[in-house]
Amino acid sequence: MTATRKTAVTLTSQAAPFAIRAERTSDVVAREALLDACFGENRHMRSCQRLRDGRAPAEGLAFSAVAHDGRLVGTLRLWHVSAGGVPALVLGPLAVDGAYRKLGVGATLMVHAIAAATARGHRAVLLLGDAPYYSRFGFSAEKAKELALPGAFERERLLALELVAGALDGAWGMIVPTGASALKRKATRSRKALRTAAATA
Repeated sequence: MTATRKTAVTLTSQAAPFAIRAERTSDVVAREALLDACFGENRHMRSCQRLRDGRAPAEGLAFSAVAHDGRLVGTLRLWHVSAGGVPALVLGPLAVDGAYRKLGVGATLMVHAIAAATARGHRAVLLLGDAPYYSRFGFSAEKAKELALPGAFERERLLALELVAGALDGAWGMIVPTGASALKRKATRSRKALRTAAATA
C-alpha cells in the first residue's frame, strides 16, 4: 500500500518545466478544453469513448501534467474494462498541450501511469494508438489481435501491454467497460466529505 501511495504522488525532476500529479476536480474545465484542442469536439464519437461513457476512471489512475505556473499541460487516465473476459485497463486519452510536446510530457505521463497501474496490482493495459509511439513503452498489437472494440476501429492500432506475463493469454472477444459509474463515484465521495465535515465540526 505504501508503494502505491508513493507512485500516485511522484513528481518529475525539479529541473523539468512540469510536474505530474493526481488529477483534481479543479482540472476538469482545463482538461476538457485540452482534449477538444487535441482531438476535436467530435472526440466523443470515437470507439474508445464507448468504454468511458458514464464511467469513472480507475481509482488512483487519473493524472495531470502541470506547468510551473499551475497551467494544465497534459492529461492521461486509465479505465477498468473486461478484455474478452479478462480484467484489464484501457489507457487514454493521452493529450499534451502543443507547446509542451517536445518536452517529454507525454512520455513522462505514460511511464508514471504504467508504474502506478503496476503498483496497484493491475495485470494488463490496452489502448488505441500509433504503434511506433507506444511500442517504446512495451505496447504491441500481438496480445490484442483477438480482441475487438465496440464500433469501427483500425486493427493495427489496438495495442496491449502485459504488466504480468501471460495476463492476456486466451483473451478473446469484445472489450467492454466494467468501471464504476461516474455518478455513483461522485455520490460516494460527497458522502465521505459530509461525514468528515461532521466528524470535525
